[in-house]
Amino acid sequence: MTSTAPQPADTPRPPTDGVDVVLTDLDGVVYRGRNAIPHAVEALTRASLTARVGYITNNASRRPSDVAEHLERYGLEVTADDVVTSSQAGVRLLATLVPEGSTVLVIGGIGLTSIVEQAGFTVTSSADDAPAAVIQGFSPDLGWQQLAEASFALADPDVPWVATNMDWSIPVERGIAPGNGTLVAAVHQAVGRMPVVAGKPERPIFDAALARFGGERPLFIGDRLDTDIKGANDAGIPSVLVLTGIDQAKQVLAADQRSRPTYVLQDLRGLAEPYPVTHRHEAEDGTRFVSVGDATVRMRQHVVRVERAGDDPMDLLRAGATAIWDSGLAIYGLDVDPQLYGGE
Repeated sequence: MTSTAPQPADTPRPPTDGVDVVLTDLDGVVYRGRNAIPHAVEALTRASLTARVGYITNNASRRPSDVAEHLERYGLEVTADDVVTSSQAGVRLLATLVPEGSTVLVIGGIGLTSIVEQAGFTVTSSADDAPAAVIQGFSPDLGWQQLAEASFALADPDVPWVATNMDWSIPVERGIAPGNGTLVAAVHQAVGRMPVVAGKPERPIFDAALARFGGERPLFIGDRLDTDIKGANDAGIPSVLVLTGIDQAKQVLAADQRSRPTYVLQDLRGLAEPYPVTHRHEAEDGTRFVSVGDATVRMRQHVVRVERAGDDPMDLLRAGATAIWDSGLAIYGLDVDPQLYGGE
């Protein structure tokens, strides 16, 4: 069994070669907290010379205009029309579930409330108003009272429940914090059912982005395998995992079939750099060898070892990941050389 991720061409080419739309996540890719991630602004500015760049975020706490202003402070040229949020995707989904103009209980901040109002729905914060639906998104100000209102409204099984996203954690300036998924889980425990989800890795946000930006050869950039990469793969979009956010080498090696990126980059400078070709061969005794650049990994049965580390740790990781992915074996059943993930 080989990797389900598309493989780069036989000739080293940059990930953005021929791409006409670059869709990128924000937290962990462009910035972390208030700080821009090194090389991200320069790389995306360069990408914008040949492709439309769209900014896609599961964060429902801010309006698209707020996100655009944030990105502009780093030196990017961005308007609200260049931003697709999970709030927007959630409201598109909501419109398929209840009639136009319905009263909707909104559990979230202005980034969600404003989008719901713009779509022509009547916003309420109380279950006593008999809302036709509940939509829930992240806000750092959410507390027990708001979650309880959602629970009261959702006691009626005929009331639809939309969640903007299910991210369990979010990267912030001080570290990793609970995300919207934890707040949705609190309501789930009270009502015994789950919402329909608009944000990554579900299709609605990718469909909203492709409808907005068009293009025939998109590329998606993210820092999370379980949301960004899985979602892009399910939507049929080639993907880049950049190791500047949540997921790192260990998670790459362990990625399941639906969460394997087309490209793995240390940072966004790699968008414009030729991506190395992967070479495979098998010895007579069944040992498989995978080489990327001057790094080679060998695998026989359940044992994965570094044959040659080479000069680039990224090439070593790419070779190790390919060897493991091609094997069809689960990571927990393998004896993996710690050198592949920076261990001892």
